[in-house]
Amino acid sequence: MKVEIQVPAIGESVTEAVIGEWLINEGEYVEQDQAICMIESEKASMEVPAPESGVLFIKGQTGDTVPIGTVIA
Repeated sequence: MKVEIQVPAIGESVTEAVIGEWLINEGEYVEQDQAICMIESEKASMEVPAPESGVLFIKGQTGDTVPIGTVIA
């Protein structure tokens, strides 16, 4: 089953974030809750965990500025 990974909410007034480093390469298998990338904003940085186990397909690239809720993988 396909699972979309979205940019999570970082803070109340934050409307967009920058995709930082991808910690897993495209096509690699990830375990549920494994950190897959870093998301950065003016206020905070955070790891984005995999919601389920499976193979990672990346849609957003490092350095992209995207709105909160955007599907990145």
